[in-house]
Amino acid sequence: MRLVPDWRAVLAKAWSLKFNAASAVLSTAEVYIALAQPAGVPQGMFAAIGALVSLLAFGARLLAQKEIHGNDT
Repeated sequence: MRLVPDWRAVLAKAWSLKFNAASAVLSTAEVYIALAQPAGVPQGMFAAIGALVSLLAFGARLLAQKEIHGNDT
């Protein structure tokens, strides 16, 4: 397994990575909410938002991003 040649640009600009990071934060929040059980937070809310963000990451991974690959249209 090897990194892509322009991995720094991908790390800085790829929306799929940004969505994956947001999904990880939301998943962590869901675990915290389940443990702390603060009043007023519907159970599963962060999990549902995290699932949506994961789907966005999947879609973003398939899209060409001109900012990263200058020759893509």
